[in-house]
This record gives sequence, structure tokens and C-alpha cells, in this order.
Amino acid sequence: MAKRESMHIPGLVRHKNPISHCTRIGNMLFSGAIGGYGKDGGVPDTFDAQVTNAFANLKILVEGAGFGLGDVAKVTVFLKDTSNRDAVNREWLKLFPEEHDRPARHAIKADLDGKTLVQLEIVAVR
Repeated sequence: MAKRESMHIPGLVRHKNPISHCTRIGNMLFSGAIGGYGKDGGVPDTFDAQVTNAFANLKILVEGAGFGLGDVAKVTVFLKDTSNRDAVNREWLKLFPEEHDRPARHAIKADLDGKTLVQLEIVAVR
């Protein structure tokens, strides 16, 4: 049986609760919520800034865990307002530009806390 390894990734703000950024089991990586906070831990007021930060944080998480963007199999996008998909698509295409080499993606309307407008969650396989 593969051992579970919970990880805190340098460069990402640690959660206020006892939650790791991600967990690796064997060749699989599962993230917790990847937020749109900045390097200082603050949450910007605009959706555009939050989604840009969230995708940047996704990249930091995946690479910090020893995986690559090509290992990302699925991204779940949690949105407070689903009308913001255009901004999500913009960042999506920056991170995954090749049409035939993108992860699966699912967007869900969610009741996110406070100023949070978007969160991401990933599964990666190496």
C-alpha cells in the first residue's frame, strides 16, 4: 500500500486550519483548495486578480510537489458567480495552451467564504 504524504509547499500561504496544500499517494497528487490569494496572503477584491493568482498558485503547488503541469489530470473550478467563465478560460489557456494536451475541467457554482470568488482543486498523476 502506498504511503500518504501531506505537503506544505514553499511559496504558498499556509492555511489557518490544520490542512496541507496537497497530499501525494504513490504517483497521484490531490490538492486542497487552491485560492486566489496573493503572496502576502491577502485576497484581492476583483475576480480577475483572484483567478490570475489561483492559476499561478496551482502552478506553484504542482511544481513544488515535484509534479509538472503535464501531470495534471483534472481541475475543478469553484465559482461564486458562474458568469466569470471568460476570465477562467483566459487563465486556463495561458497555463494549458495546447488543445489536445489539457486536463479535464469541471466548473461548479459554490458558496465560497468571505471575499473568495474562485478556488481550484486538482488531481495529478505522474
